[in-house]
Order: sequence, then C-alpha cells, then structure tokens
Amino acid sequence: MALILGLDTGGTFTDAALLDSDAREVLAHAKSLTTRHDLSVGVGAAMAATLQNWGGQKAHISLVSLSTTLATNAVVESVGGAACLILIGFDDQILTRAGLAEALGSEPSFAIKGGHRPDGRPQTGLDKPGLIRAIEAVKGRVTSFAVASHFATRNPEHEREARDIIIAETGLPVSCSFELSSSLGGPRRALTTLLNARLISLLDRLVKATEKQMASLGLSCPLMVVKGDGSLLHVDYARTRPVETILSGPAASLAGAAFLADQKAALVADIGGTTTDIARLQGGAALLSHEGAHVGGWRTMVEAAHIRTRGLGGDSEIRADNRAMQPSLHIGPRRAIPLSLLATDHPEIKPVLVRQLEQPIAQPHDGRFVMPLMPDGVPTWLNRSEAKLAAKALEKAPIALAELATTQVALGAVDRLVRRGLLIFACFTPTDASHILGRFTEFDDEAANLGAQLLARQKTAAGDKIAETVVDIAQMSLDTLSLQSAISLLDAGFAEQGEAENIVSTSNFLTSSLKQHQQNKTHNNRAARASLTLELPLIALGASAAAYYPDIAKLLGAEIIVPPFSEVAGAVGAAAGSVRQRVMILVTQPKDGVFRVHLPDGLEDKTVLEEALDRAREAAKSLAKARAEAAGAKQLSLTLEEKIDKIALTEEKSLFLQAAITADAAGTPS
Repeated sequence: MALILGLDTGGTFTDAALLDSDAREVLAHAKSLTTRHDLSVGVGAAMAATLQNWGGQKAHISLVSLSTTLATNAVVESVGGAACLILIGFDDQILTRAGLAEALGSEPSFAIKGGHRPDGRPQTGLDKPGLIRAIEAVKGRVTSFAVASHFATRNPEHEREARDIIIAETGLPVSCSFELSSSLGGPRRALTTLLNARLISLLDRLVKATEKQMASLGLSCPLMVVKGDGSLLHVDYARTRPVETILSGPAASLAGAAFLADQKAALVADIGGTTTDIARLQGGAALLSHEGAHVGGWRTMVEAAHIRTRGLGGDSEIRADNRAMQPSLHIGPRRAIPLSLLATDHPEIKPVLVRQLEQPIAQPHDGRFVMPLMPDGVPTWLNRSEAKLAAKALEKAPIALAELATTQVALGAVDRLVRRGLLIFACFTPTDASHILGRFTEFDDEAANLGAQLLARQKTAAGDKIAETVVDIAQMSLDTLSLQSAISLLDAGFAEQGEAENIVSTSNFLTSSLKQHQQNKTHNNRAARASLTLELPLIALGASAAAYYPDIAKLLGAEIIVPPFSEVAGAVGAAAGSVRQRVMILVTQPKDGVFRVHLPDGLEDKTVLEEALDRAREAAKSLAKARAEAAGAKQLSLTLEEKIDKIALTEEKSLFLQAAITADAAGTPS
C-alpha cells in the first residue's frame, strides 16, 4: 500500500486527497478556504481534515504532492513580484516581439552588450560595467532578476556570468533563460524568464506554508510539486523553476479527470475561483504542448499539458458595462473576494454597503473593497505613493475602494499594487449571484444581496439601470459566466480539431447566435438559424461545477459528466503523478569538417559527425538522468529521440544541417 497525500491550492479553495496509488482508491478528502494572507492556514486545515477523515497512521504516508493554480492565476491576472529584465546582445526591437513589452509593463529592463552568434561564438564580450550600472539603478526596487542572452541556448556563458555578478551584488534570486528552455526564440525565452522571476516569491510562500503544516502534523515524508505537464518535481528543484508550475493545477486536474472518469475521449473543463482550464482527453490522457504553455495571452517556452486557460471562475470580478447601450456585464479575468465571503469574516462591511445604497446617485466604485496581502508588512521597494496606500490598506482592512483611492492617480497606484499581488479587490462575483439564486449558501446572504443592489443600479450608456431586481442581476451574472464559458469551450473544441484559435470568440455572428440561443429569442420572420454544438462529452471539475455546468452543457447540447470526487480532482491528480525530465542537446555544423555540440556548460567541437552525435546522446542522457534524480525520481527509465536534418545533394551525398537529441527520463517519486 503506497499512500500519497495530494494537495491542490487554488485561488479560492485548497483541496486535499489521500490516495492509495497501488489500489487506485481515494481513501479520504477535504476542502478548506485558501487563506491568501497566510497560505499555511488553509493548507493546514485541508491536510488536517483529510487525515482526520481517514483515521490511519501518519507514518504510512510516503509522499506529499502539491499542485497549485497560484502561478497560473498570477500570470492570468498579471500579478507577481517586481522583476528586472536584463537583455544581453539583442537588437533594439526585441521588446516589440512576443508581447514582451506588454508583459513587462512598468517594470525596468536594460539592454547590455554581449550575447552569442548562432554557432555559439560571442558577438562581443559581456559589458560588465554596464551590467553593474543597471543593477545599481534598480537596487531596492525589485525582488528578482531575469536574464536572457542572444542565442544562450547555443552558449549560455554570458547568462551565467551575469547571474553570478547579480547575486554577488544583490543576493536576490536570478532566473536565466538557458535553464528554462533549450529552444530558439529569444523574445519568448525572455518572456518565460521574466514570468519565472516574478513567480519565485509566490511559490516560495506556498512551499514554506506547506512545509510548516507538514511539520506541525508530524509528516516527515518528502514534498514534491506538480509541473505544468502533470509530472512531479522535488520541492527544492521547483523553488528555482516556478514557471514550470504554470498550469500545475490544471495539469493535476486533468490527471485527476483521467483517474476518476471512465472516458477515453472528452473535453475537460475545470472551473475554479479564478480560471476555467480547458483541455482534451485523448486515449485517456492529456495531450502535451511541446510548443509551451499558453496562459493569459502569453505563450511560454515551458512544456506543459495542452490546456487553454480563461479568466472565468466562481470568484471572477463582475463589472457593469457603462459604455454599452443595452444592459451588459463584464466578467473577469481578475479574481476578487466575493462580498458574501468577505462579510463572513468582516461583517463591518455591511453598514458601508448600506450607506452606499442610501446615496441618491450610484458611484462607479460602490460595492468594491480592498484587502491587503502583505504578511511581512509594506515592501521597502514600493514608491512613496504606493507605500502610503499599502500602509493605509493594512491599517484599515477591509477598506472601501472609494475611501482608499480618491483620485485617478491613487486608483492607478491601487491597480499596480493589485497586479503586484499586494492587494486584492472584493466585489460582486458569481459566488454572490449563486447565493441570491440559492445555488450556494455557505457565506453571508445579506452582503451578497446588498452588493447585487449596488450593481443593479449602475447605469448603461443610455442612462438605464443595469437590472431591476437582485434576482435579475444575479441571473444576468450567471448567464454571462455561462455564455463566456460556452464560447471558450467551443474555441477549444474547434482549435483541437485543426481550426484557427479563438474562432468563435472573434466572430460577432457566432457569439451573437449563441447568445440568442441562450436567451431563447424567437423571430416570426426568421429564415435561418445558426447552431453550435459540442460533440465530445464534457467532464466538469471543480467545487462549483455542479452549480454552473449543467446550464453550460445545455447551451452546447453536450453530454455532461461530473465524476465522483470531481471537487478535489486536482488533489487526486497531484497524488497520482510521476517524475519526468526532458533534455535537448543540439549539434550544428558551423563550417566544413566541424561539428559543434552545444552543451549547457560550453561548446565541444568534433571533426566526425557520428562522434558529435554520440557526445550529444551521452550528454542528453546524463543530464536528463541527473535532473530527474534532482527532481526526486527513482527507478528511472530513459528514452532517446533524434531529429537529424539533412539536405540530399545526390543519391550518395547529403549536407548535414543540425541534429536535436532529446533524452526523456521518467521515474516514480522517491
């Protein structure tokens, strides 16, 4: 009997499930609210409740396996630590590619001379004085650094040198692009590295919280973290590579769906508090995207399960569309604390909501509060205005947004603090709407009702109220969630069968047809009608799946499956994972008679092609094995893939271009 305790920390709930991996049986499970201000509270509560429900001996548990949607949510919501991007040897246009400038936002970046050519030789020496000046310019303003160098996948020398200098000067974490991807594409490598740098502190907080609770519960077994492809990493290895945990939670849920549902082919939708993650099961397993995870509009270079993530969840922020002539709502992509949940712990917000309702004219920030997420106090790297607002939010939490930010400049500072993960909004969400309609009633109904009244009296561009009653605004909110979810599912379905991405969401005709079908509009003089159907079965996962997905499945004419333990599918999938590492080594021919092996620690030249290929094979297998063992694997199996590109000149002779040797090491958690 191999007992594994799986954990899944989401934006709203933390789930735990105890799995007998030999018998393939879920022995116990539990849920707890994720406590964003102190993650250890929610993690510990879920673990303790599961162990209590089981009642066995803790010493029999051999592993704790942790999956999380926190990295996914952070990318979708553009939240994370303050990172400085160091770009070495790129041209002036790099920020215009791969959405890098948009992802960077207001964070600092510096262009440093250096980098390498495609054959691995340096373009020029690394500009160390320039690097020192860049470091001095941001000292005290950032929490981590991201370093990306031109053709670092062919020679990472300058990235390693820059990393060593930055650590010596600042002591801060440094993410290097060559450690995260062996693929070409400098702008996307830089984006991946920037995201990794932002996520380091976030994952570290979660790991420390989990380790703290394991110690208090007397669990001395190893801790592992789920990667975005569903495999596992030892916790120490994962701490330096948090970008690999993007889609960790969704990948674990997919593994859980495959474990729990008796379906070989299906579309899986996992709805959480912040996001809905959509993927296709084929042959009973999730498809992998070797091109990289696609999250929140960004395409990373980290191999992950082929999942499409949308900012649609039970706790998605709902706002009135004041520019539309007809009553309309915006939903997501940002997560908020539901008013009903906030009032459970802070009933003092209800008199504030009542006072806002007593005002004769609706204000745009009515029903919106701010909560701090700063367990260690106000960070020293904030500017003066941001620090002042953060301190005020800490002093009076929760605080009405209208009280915290009285000017547009202050509102901009609050938004930056939210994107940094230091503050979080509280407002009306689908969870509040569910309280009003009686679908979910665990929190404060009165606060949900007051929030609904405030939202309903917001005005359209024509000056009309958004809705007449709280029931109307609640149903409108859930209809908006259902419609956007259905569109996302159809986008995924069409894309998986080879059509273009976002084929439904970018078509006004198709989205309008689906909306008319949802509203059951009829026209006596209609000559034609468009119909959109999901033909695969739909497996719905998540705590709120049973509340929201029957309406969505009905809208799509789809068969719906909500399997047993679907509310803790991520925790089940985390417990069912294995360890896997892939390493790719490139061989090129910079000139006649020279075959260059591009190794992580430098270049090796051979005069015979087969010798170069043998060296690449040896290095790939050795590195994959070492990384898998560092990631926490035992009983390893190794596989080798080779892609050798040649151009045939004659029947007897061909021109060698390059070879990619990929080793895959997989094993069970040690």
